[in-house]
Amino acid sequence: MTTASARRARRTPRTLRAAGAGAAVLLALSACSSSDDSDSAGSSPSASGGSEKLSGTVTVFAAASLKESFTTLGKEFEKAHPGTKVTFNFGGSDSLAASITGGAPADVFASASPKTMKIVTDAKDNATEPGTFVRNQLEIATLPGNPDKITSLKDLTKSGLKVVLCDKEVPCGAAAQKALDASGLKLTPVSYEQDVKSALTKVELKEADAAVVYKTDVNAAGDKVEGVDFPESADAVNDYPIALLKDAPNADAAEAFIALVQSPEGQKVLTGAGFLQP
Repeated sequence: MTTASARRARRTPRTLRAAGAGAAVLLALSACSSSDDSDSAGSSPSASGGSEKLSGTVTVFAAASLKESFTTLGKEFEKAHPGTKVTFNFGGSDSLAASITGGAPADVFASASPKTMKIVTDAKDNATEPGTFVRNQLEIATLPGNPDKITSLKDLTKSGLKVVLCDKEVPCGAAAQKALDASGLKLTPVSYEQDVKSALTKVELKEADAAVVYKTDVNAAGDKVEGVDFPESADAVNDYPIALLKDAPNADAAEAFIALVQSPEGQKVLTGAGFLQP
């Protein structure tokens, strides 16, 4: 009588919010704590998932900018829960949202903007209310050493400079356009890319002189590019929401993964990658 489908049918938004509030309990599991103190013993088995061993695959659709940090968290989750596997589909948030509403099987959606998450919620393909878990800010990525002496957003409008932007439908592209509009600047890029990693790759391969991407992607690229801050980016910071999806094939494990992302341990990994706390 207590099948996985029945458990999902009984799951309510209030129950799921309570599970999110219990992230500290799930953190103890995720960190593989060996502590058996009274506080851990007093945790409710049903709230922590301790009454039932997690197993199976968790499929996470996530914005391309989350690739490095989510990959790290996926490995930590698998270590904390032997018998589980976290698989990722990274890409432009708009494309991922379209795949989800088109019926692609997935457990979790982590988007780079509320606008792209809304595509999923408008289709009622979410099982929980999306919650912002990090924020991200733009930065200009230039060639190593910044040979074109780019110091501002306005410098990207210089004649002859090859600049790449994310497509305007992608969160990083929408944020870049917002910053340009706020500055009254007009910029014609040599290409619009479908996700932030593709835009950054153009600079890494020296196919472009600069790209407007996220700080996290500049950090992840290391010495392949150089980052240039610009003040207008403060007016175009993106919130990143995450949600459990309706008909998630592995809802219990998916909830535990979301709790890890939102936990202090998860936040440490994300802020270490350059994300801002919500």
